[in-house]
Amino acid sequence: MELAQDKINLIERLIKSNRKFINNEDLYDDFFNETCKRSLPIISTITSDATLEVYLRKVATSSILNVLKDSGRLRRTRESYTPVQEVPLSDPNSYSNVYANINIEYEPIDFDNGPEDVAIKNEVLQIVIDSIHQINNAEPEKQYLDLYKLRYQEGMTQSEIAHELNLSQSEVSKRLLKLMKMVKRAFN
Repeated sequence: MELAQDKINLIERLIKSNRKFINNEDLYDDFFNETCKRSLPIISTITSDATLEVYLRKVATSSILNVLKDSGRLRRTRESYTPVQEVPLSDPNSYSNVYANINIEYEPIDFDNGPEDVAIKNEVLQIVIDSIHQINNAEPEKQYLDLYKLRYQEGMTQSEIAHELNLSQSEVSKRLLKLMKMVKRAFN
């Protein structure tokens, strides 16, 4: 899938307006590529321009943070992320080899569920619900709606669903896989 020029311009504007972009301009291509990679699967499903901008702003922010962490320019502290100061390696005796092999792991970013997040989640869920109903109406004998409810709302295993709907487990597995593929097509 190729992005329209207006979406490319929006992503570029959001990256360049992010405060972490300052002093990291040399990583622009990495920021842009990471943002596109993360947003491409869902970008075409968002119909509202305002919702799209909010969604892309969040994706761009997390992409920038990930690129900065991966490039070693940012590290996690208790309160937030802080820039990493570079240590000149001209004098090998000025630092200890003990620190050279330390592996630092970062906690994933958890955004609060603000109104924008809720709007995006609701829009995505509505697409899923609508597509499941359309799929079920097209082939009611396959019981796709019942399969969805038992598996994803009730949390039943495939064996339990098979017993409940009087089907074989392999048939339940096939139908669930087909349902997932058809729902995924609704996003393309």
